[in-house]
Amino acid sequence: MSQEPHDQSSAPAGSRRPLLLLAGALVLVAAFLGGRVLAPLLRGDDAPAPAPTAAAKPEAPPTPAPAAAEAPPPADTDTPAARPRPGRKTARPAPAVPAPSAAPTVGELKIDSDVPGAMVFLDRVYLGSAPVTASNVTPGPHQLNVSAEGYEGHSETLQVSAGTADVMVRFKVIRLNEAMAVVHKHGVGSCEGRLLADANGVRYETANKGDAFSLKFSELEAFEVDYLKKNLRVKRRGGKTWNFTTKAENADPLFVFHRNVDKVRQQVVGGVPAGR
Repeated sequence: MSQEPHDQSSAPAGSRRPLLLLAGALVLVAAFLGGRVLAPLLRGDDAPAPAPTAAAKPEAPPTPAPAAAEAPPPADTDTPAARPRPGRKTARPAPAVPAPSAAPTVGELKIDSDVPGAMVFLDRVYLGSAPVTASNVTPGPHQLNVSAEGYEGHSETLQVSAGTADVMVRFKVIRLNEAMAVVHKHGVGSCEGRLLADANGVRYETANKGDAFSLKFSELEAFEVDYLKKNLRVKRRGGKTWNFTTKAENADPLFVFHRNVDKVRQQVVGGVPAGR
């Protein structure tokens, strides 16, 4: 007895569906893998394409040398920013210190007089008419003599130092400083004291207050000396008379006192310059 072949179609349809799906998936996978393998062969590529290399960077152009820096334009000192602000201290340059000069070793005298044209002598050497300058004078004592017409000559010793000094000789200024010990002769008896004179007049100082006096030159009516009688007579204008003598052997002190005082008295009262 013959056996009939098994008919697979007789299998139920529901049992074939999973198989069909699996088979379809396998076909898709095989097709994908086959395409990846066969594609290079179909293009004629025997070896796989080399891996791409990094593109070479273009060379940077040479950097030009920096140009020389130009000097900035001068600042505008008239702009508000450049002007000094009130109350703000601005730095100032320190002043230059001058080099010290050598100290002088000789003296220089600038000699003048209140009488124009007075003749000036230094150590008996005529320098000229005042005002005059004596240069290169050695430090130490020097004798100065100045004379002017109509006035008594001026004489003094100058102590000169290194450097410059001014010397003013005044003939028109009255100078008088005289003093002498005297004996005042009374009608009966006497008293002792000092007779003095300056530019203001004559005065007598004594312990006997009744005999003391102070007279201006304009108040003197008589001012006389008698050398032989050794007497100096002083008389107030319209008033008392005083007679003075000295304990010296002669009348020389009275004579010198009278001479020096009377020159100034004439200059003050009579307007006649001393020395005429």
